[in-house]
Amino acid sequence: NMSAGRPFRGCACFFTDNIFVGRFGLHVRYRDGPQLRRDHGRALRERGCRSEEQFQEVLREIEAEVQRRKELIHRSVERRAIISKCYKPKHPEVYTLQDSFLAPEFLEIVRFCTSPGADLQGLLSYLESFSDKRIYRLPVFTEEFCQAFVDELENFEQSDMPKGRPNTMNNYGVLLNELGMDEPFLTPLRERLLPITALLYPELGGACLDSHKAFVVKYSLHEDLDLSSHYDNAEVTLNVSLGKEFTEGNLYFGDFNQDPTPVPKYIEVEHVGGHGLLHRGGQIHGALPIASGQRWNLIVWMRSSAIRNQLCPMCHRKPELVEAEGFGDGFTEPLGEEVPQTVNLCAL
Repeated sequence: NMSAGRPFRGCACFFTDNIFVGRFGLHVRYRDGPQLRRDHGRALRERGCRSEEQFQEVLREIEAEVQRRKELIHRSVERRAIISKCYKPKHPEVYTLQDSFLAPEFLEIVRFCTSPGADLQGLLSYLESFSDKRIYRLPVFTEEFCQAFVDELENFEQSDMPKGRPNTMNNYGVLLNELGMDEPFLTPLRERLLPITALLYPELGGACLDSHKAFVVKYSLHEDLDLSSHYDNAEVTLNVSLGKEFTEGNLYFGDFNQDPTPVPKYIEVEHVGGHGLLHRGGQIHGALPIASGQRWNLIVWMRSSAIRNQLCPMCHRKPELVEAEGFGDGFTEPLGEEVPQTVNLCAL
């Protein structure tokens, strides 16, 4: 997991910024109690956090989350070792990406994008586009693969293996690096997508997405029903609907976080089995509640160290690099000398 031989890093803001207070649907920055009161007291009150007791409860929730984040790497490495040693997959074949898992139309799009003279206009004729928000839908996996993959994930979920939660906003799901899927499945999938993302998102490093974080989220009536508005720690996100049977639960998209408008226009997008949505990580989005059934989605946050090394997308500052495991959060240590601004973006 190196970018040109450089280990991946995280940004220190992971321990202080974008902490989600679930019961009040608010992301906060946290240093200590007085700062939380100063910066977020009003927003918390407006959302119903009125008593001192409620505020102290929020404080405890945030401190527990910060502690969880600090122990995350160590815990994740532990879980991965146990899973690798003790878990017996039901469908071992789904752990290694094969062409037969990919929809023929997806392979056709990749062929087009790698052909001489491929351009954005040509690519758009293969994709479904939504509004002017640069959100695109394309077939990714076959139905057979989706069924086997969900069956495997359910088998893991029902096992007594240790499980990490995908993030603060999703309690139900699976971190795919802990299942050992990063190298054999996700890296080749990300590499397959590069010719597509290079044409769609050149200014976000679409040609040099060199790392990822991938997880599967599950929504059902008695578990996570919906997902509050947020943006992703990614340059480009792939969100693939894996099934099973469900009603409602559409995704909605608002503004690009670096370009907010006074009255954001939201659009709704339905899930289509086996199809993926590509969107900019900074596009504000969420998921409406499902009404019945179970919905499983594969989320791949794809990152470009060339872009994020300049500015962390979560704190909007120059990243303060910290040690990380695996792909970390996609940052890399700077090379010896500063690179002039005229070079190819992906060579940075």
